[in-house]
Amino acid sequence: MEDTVKTTRPTGQLQLSIVVPLLDEEENLPALYEQIQRAVEGRYEYEIIFVDDGSTDGSFRILQGFHAADPRVRVIRFRRNFGQTAALSAGFARARGDLVIAMDADLQNDPADIPMLLAKLDEGYDVVSGWRKKRQDKALTRRLPSKMANWLISRITEVRLHDYGCTLKAYRREVLAETRLYGEMHRFIPALASWSGAKVAECVVNHRPRTAGRAKYGLERTVKVVLDLITIKFLGSFSTKPIYVFGGLGLFTTGLAFLFGLLVIYDKLAIGTDMSGNPLLILTAVLMITTVQFILMGLLAELLVRTYHESQNRATYVIKEVLESRDL
Repeated sequence: MEDTVKTTRPTGQLQLSIVVPLLDEEENLPALYEQIQRAVEGRYEYEIIFVDDGSTDGSFRILQGFHAADPRVRVIRFRRNFGQTAALSAGFARARGDLVIAMDADLQNDPADIPMLLAKLDEGYDVVSGWRKKRQDKALTRRLPSKMANWLISRITEVRLHDYGCTLKAYRREVLAETRLYGEMHRFIPALASWSGAKVAECVVNHRPRTAGRAKYGLERTVKVVLDLITIKFLGSFSTKPIYVFGGLGLFTTGLAFLFGLLVIYDKLAIGTDMSGNPLLILTAVLMITTVQFILMGLLAELLVRTYHESQNRATYVIKEVLESRDL
């Protein structure tokens, strides 16, 4: 399988970019660099892009040494900590290889899995996501929230993966070129790519316990993921038709207002309740006002969406291939 990966691309052409975001990982960097070299040396024309996300330890000094000794090492240093998504986005934007591997710097991802992921890409896939089937993390604070998040993401995006949170993934560069990342959205790239027509696969990868440094993320990240998931669902399903969301909510509140209005009339005619003192009348009025607000929000969103696409000359679709005569 590795021979296939090696021979399907012309030699001398940069084939592979390995993007490694990091924050305070000075103890892990030497071993990581050595293991990456061992996994890809002699198999691919490659570069390694380390993105220092505002480290305060000696990580950048070590990266400077890598770069001085090896021209294939490129280093991007942030002025401060901007987060993993920003670090990956910066690395992806500067990647020159036809294929891109993303991985963590904490040695929990195994560089030896890189050839396997690339071989899966050679089968015709555009994104290959790692699955940490035997995850070496704490059950309560890491594995359980991850399982719940992966189930929720799979259900909402309808792109079924076991492990959205695994950074170790392989991409074709053209897929990343169509993806803009914000917040904590790097984990949703497979879903975004799939919505654009990309073929997504999943491979079981090795996951190792952390032996040095400390984890940078905790349970608070789950809240950010849920909020980003709402954004992703909106962008994927309603980015060109937001009136469907707000209009649907407006119709729902209209129905509630109509129902409570009927109850107010019933109370007045059948029981003789004073309408002015009936709290259901106030609720009906509030729901009617809410309906108007939802409809207006939907119309404003429609205007913003159209302005966004037209001002940037962005199409509302993605073209994979064009067949046409050169004579016309």
